[in-house]
Amino acid sequence: MILKNQKIKIATILPYKENYTIDNASAASLWVSEFFRKSKHKETNIVYGHTEKKNYLTKNYKNINLLSIKSKIKSSTKEYSDKLIKELLDNNFDIVEVHNRPLILIKLAKKINTRFIFYFHNDPLSMKGSKSVNERLDILNIVDKIIFVSDWSRERFFNDIDKKLLTKTEIIYPSVNRETKKIKKQKNIVFVGKLNHSKGYDIFEKSIVKILNDFREWKAISIGDEDRRSIYIKHARHKELGFLNHKKTLHILNKSEIAVVPSKWEEPFGRTALEASSRGCATIISNRGGLKETTNHAIILKKLDYINLYKEIKKLIINNKLRKKIQTLSRKNIKHIISENTKLIDSIRENCIPKYNLSFIKNKLKILNLYNQGQKHNHRLYNISLGKKFTNGFIRNNHDVLEISDRDYLRNNKTFNLIPNKFNFQNFLIESFKNYNPDLLFFGHSKNIDINTINEFKNYNKDLIITQWNEDPVMSGLDYSKQNISNINVYAEVVDHNFITTDPSILKKKIDINNFHFFFVPVDKNIECFDVFNLKPTKDLFYAMSHGVNRATLKEGTEDDRINFLNKLIKKIANIKYDFYGFSNKQPIWGNDFNNALIDSKMALNLSRGKPTKYYSSNRIASIMGNGLLTFIDEKVMMNDFFKKNELIFYKNINDLSDKIKFYSRNDRLRKKIAQNGKKKYFKLFNEKRITKHMIDISLGKLSSLF
Repeated sequence: MILKNQKIKIATILPYKENYTIDNASAASLWVSEFFRKSKHKETNIVYGHTEKKNYLTKNYKNINLLSIKSKIKSSTKEYSDKLIKELLDNNFDIVEVHNRPLILIKLAKKINTRFIFYFHNDPLSMKGSKSVNERLDILNIVDKIIFVSDWSRERFFNDIDKKLLTKTEIIYPSVNRETKKIKKQKNIVFVGKLNHSKGYDIFEKSIVKILNDFREWKAISIGDEDRRSIYIKHARHKELGFLNHKKTLHILNKSEIAVVPSKWEEPFGRTALEASSRGCATIISNRGGLKETTNHAIILKKLDYINLYKEIKKLIINNKLRKKIQTLSRKNIKHIISENTKLIDSIRENCIPKYNLSFIKNKLKILNLYNQGQKHNHRLYNISLGKKFTNGFIRNNHDVLEISDRDYLRNNKTFNLIPNKFNFQNFLIESFKNYNPDLLFFGHSKNIDINTINEFKNYNKDLIITQWNEDPVMSGLDYSKQNISNINVYAEVVDHNFITTDPSILKKKIDINNFHFFFVPVDKNIECFDVFNLKPTKDLFYAMSHGVNRATLKEGTEDDRINFLNKLIKKIANIKYDFYGFSNKQPIWGNDFNNALIDSKMALNLSRGKPTKYYSSNRIASIMGNGLLTFIDEKVMMNDFFKKNELIFYKNINDLSDKIKFYSRNDRLRKKIAQNGKKKYFKLFNEKRITKHMIDISLGKLSSLF
């Protein structure tokens, strides 16, 4: 584990209407300033917002001047976002934290390539940019973390969304410092908040007038304001102090006996309840939103009306012992402390930045295996998928694997906007790479990774090894090979190693082959799992071909040398029960149908397209030899470098082949013995564990040979 002693540059973005001043700060500003003061990253944290007054809460605040703030024509959100984008690009922050404005987050994320943390201070379902399921899913895709101020607000966010995505979220509650200086309590009953119906001020008004009339030694205080006022408390022992700054409000709570928070609306959290209880107030709350999460020692109103509120206040006034007990427990057992929750926030920030590289610990690698999993084809290619076999081999060699199917992603995530889907795929790749941080990027048959994306991988992990594989032919004289060589060349020079199923010497005149290596098509014990030499097949000879694995059917009018070869062969083996697919209007077969047909034949022909070329075979060789069929192959492929005559049948030409097919069709005992030997040898030399170990050894610069 290699720790990186790096400073984390953090930009904190407030809503542009949020006042970040000592005298007028509200919830989000208090949150940011309080956690900032205790943070280990405060030296590299800048807070951005729009505030006209200058007595800022902290020195790290930078004001964004908005010309459109009073305009009815120009958008303040757009101007704020544009100016923030310039600031963020100029300063190259590691993390951008956005508070309570989903629309700002979305605008910034389109222009800034960084890690985002988003903070919800309000009900997500009431905010522009997070009301719909799709909008909330977009936020989850953009951010590294979402932080909620209560479990209630998080539950609201995940309304109709899979709870498995909770792992990308945390709850950090608004918090307070402990009050060490105790002040003698006065017989005050305090209300703090907007003086309106949603905050329950009307309920407070009716109940408090009755309380003050019944208990003449008690007084009431209201702290707050309301632009469109309709509720007034008329009583000689009631004081309305208007809006007070945070410090003065805490001082009044500290010297008061009882606090009341009778909210009618669903409070995302209820900061007043936390602050009142932390200052030793016997606190009465409603059962709304996140209020119950503020303290474990509040009285919760069973019914939200002035009669019940009156009864609960009266109970606290009359029962001194109960009141003092609640006050003591509240002050002693504060649920949410600034110093403790600051550590959580800093930890979340740090976990967004890779702090270590887990490279080559006990030779266990993290491997990102990118290949086409064939979802489009309903997984009919599972038994011939080399990518799947590679994953199995890596895992059985004790490595960890993350699979990505590039073609399936592009197909399944098509969009109707102007951004190309391949562009979105690059973002997906980069973010997945950062999250997983592999030691080895291993991919095959893909043209969907931008070179810039590979460069970003290398910048992120300078120890990264990149390996490309390709199973298709690269022989001369085959048009298909020309295209395949071109496909390989896209990445041949930017990757560390290339693996092909043809001897690399074939490419000497076309490509610099210094980083090219041969690999044999692997068998897998869970895929090539039949022993045909122990079965009783009804047919003699099996052969299957297609016009490409992406096609389920034959192309009309398409023929190649294999068709001509097969037409000549069947005339020479008239009495042989052959079972050929992809030939003579008999459609190709796939998946389980392929296996069922294959195991019903005693022998198989391994005939690949193009001229017989050193070591090249299509992946059918694993299917037929690996399942225990006696296999015939042209001797010019030079498989005698690996297999003996009692393991694989080599033929010189079509006449030699037809003679040998006839011979072994009549000699079951010998046929079974050779087929069994061939399977045993194949699994010894070229099983999925040995092939992937060979590839990893080569990739790590170790000497390795398959034979």
